Order: sequence, then structure tokens, then C-alpha cells
Amino acid sequence: MPKNDFTGFPEISMDSGDPATRPMALNELPRQFQVDHNIDIIKKRHERVAQSIKMFWGHRDCAEYLQSLIISGGDGSARERIGFTPEVMTALFNLAKLNESK
Repeated sequence: MPKNDFTGFPEISMDSGDPATRPMALNELPRQFQVDHNIDIIKKRHERVAQSIKMFWGHRDCAEYLQSLIISGGDGSARERIGFTPEVMTALFNLAKLNESK
């Protein structure tokens, strides 16, 4: 009786010349997408802060505003924060970095 190794699925070959695919890292995405993504993260918990960042974005004062949020925990209008979640802090750091790289 002849042996049949056919299982119904085609053989997978890794040397087909196609590059491997993977999801793009956030830092590889277009700059404006990164900005919008980080502002959306902040907006989920702190809508007023996100609106202020949008208003200042592209201006010299944005760096100072982001710095005040990160370092002092307040937004400069006598509304002190108890603290930001790690996700929001990461978004603030990312925005500060993107603001510097303009």
C-alpha cells in the first residue's frame, strides 16, 4: 500500500522572498498619527487637558505646558492633579518628545 503524506494543506515555504510582516510599532507610524493617538489616550480621562494640548500644539508654549503637567502634576491654573495613570503619563512623555522633534 503506497504511503500518502498529503494532508490537504499546501506546504509552507519560508524562502519565498516575501518579507515577514508584523504590526508597525507606534514610533514607526506617521508623526501626526502618533500625536493624535497620544492625545486620544489623554482625552479618555482628562478631556480638558487634551483640549489644552490641542490648543497649544505647534506653539512654543506647548513644551512648557507639557512639562508642567509631567513635573508638577498641575496644569498651571491652580487645579492640581492627584496624579496621572501610567498610560496617561506615557502619552504625555510621548507628546513632549514629539513636540521637541518638530
